[in-house]
Amino acid sequence: MRGGVSLVSLARASAPLLSVPASTSPHVLLSAPRRACVAQVSRDLGRRRAAATVGLRASCPGQCVRGFSTKKVVEKKAPSFAFAFDIDGVLLHVAKPIPGASDALRYLHHHNIPFILLTNGGGKLETERVKDLSEKLGVPLTTDNFVQSHTPFRQLVDDGPESLRDKTVLVTGADAEKCRAIAQAYGFRNVVTPADILHAHPKVFPFDPLLDSVHASSRAGYPSNSNPASGMLKIDAMFVFNDPRDWALDIQIITDLLLSQGGHLGTYSPRNNDASLPNCGWQQDNQPALYFSNADLLWSTGYALPRLGQGAFQAAVAGVWRRITDGHELRRRVIGKPYGETYRFAERVLAAHRHELLRAISHHEPDVLRSVYMVGDNPESDIAGANDFVSEAGTEWCSVLVGTGVWNPAARGGEGVLKGRFKPRAVVRDVREAVAWALEREGFAPGE
Repeated sequence: MRGGVSLVSLARASAPLLSVPASTSPHVLLSAPRRACVAQVSRDLGRRRAAATVGLRASCPGQCVRGFSTKKVVEKKAPSFAFAFDIDGVLLHVAKPIPGASDALRYLHHHNIPFILLTNGGGKLETERVKDLSEKLGVPLTTDNFVQSHTPFRQLVDDGPESLRDKTVLVTGADAEKCRAIAQAYGFRNVVTPADILHAHPKVFPFDPLLDSVHASSRAGYPSNSNPASGMLKIDAMFVFNDPRDWALDIQIITDLLLSQGGHLGTYSPRNNDASLPNCGWQQDNQPALYFSNADLLWSTGYALPRLGQGAFQAAVAGVWRRITDGHELRRRVIGKPYGETYRFAERVLAAHRHELLRAISHHEPDVLRSVYMVGDNPESDIAGANDFVSEAGTEWCSVLVGTGVWNPAARGGEGVLKGRFKPRAVVRDVREAVAWALEREGFAPGE
């Protein structure tokens, strides 16, 4: 439809909705009467399409999803709700927009309804990712309403006794050189990659190290933070920014540092396996803290089945650690969805973005943010995270599951996995239906 987006088309009533077990029927997007009503509206839309009607209204108020219009409006009252969208499997699939995703975001943008993109993806600078997403989705986005998996790492360079700004940190990910650049952009001043260590000490990994291919762009050379006695580098923290490519090398170096004395490469702590110490001495000798930015075991790609993600790499590191330490758990810090730290960070970002957006259009302080609709495709991250999160501001985080990504009603346990903390408030086909359901739940009517 030229110049506009219809919420009726966003609901796509002509195709069957996802089914859910009877026990979850209160959480279904549209009841049978409502589906019939939206179907009627869809037929009306078809009849009116020739007249280029925009923003069709339902003929049965209170039961049907409302029509969308792209008319830029200032709301009579600022909305007390907002959205948080996952990206892969919700807005994009194999880097291409999922049908209806652009329409849904454009509608929210035109009606000044705040939203953020909250993804477990990473490996690029926020500015780079936002530019790419804006072009793909056709919606103006900024870093003010974008949070990716490792964005919260920026907080670790803040001034204070725990600041890592001037410490030496090890970073890894799909492209370690890009991860280095991201870390430096965040404010970390001394950044090392596994390949740097490999170039300086080839015997650290006594196998084909791929120095001439995968690690060819990495450089040798250390920051000055070394052990004067041994000349070995001291690492103060380790960060996994996104899914590493060379698991073997990365696991070896991470394990070496977890076993080290004070984070000095090439050393072995005398406290390891000392039964008189807490945790039998493991990780009790100022070894570097280990940070993971994403716990997703699987993620949606162009392949027929989901692929292993950073959560799988984390499981591999933890598994090796358990074998080495005779069953002790790896102490690490994990952010990203579903962890509360990421949701708290995202809520602060959303609150700041919402404040600036609504102040600009209404010139007065907006009301308290009452509800955030978390729209995701992964029950174990998006849905569990929203369900578990307890907002310090009292904001309700409402989980909405789409069937266009990791979760599919016909695969991986289907509806049977939607139990307990993995059970969403609503199960819908795609992001268009998610937005439609949320707007109806809020009783949202654009100001005229």
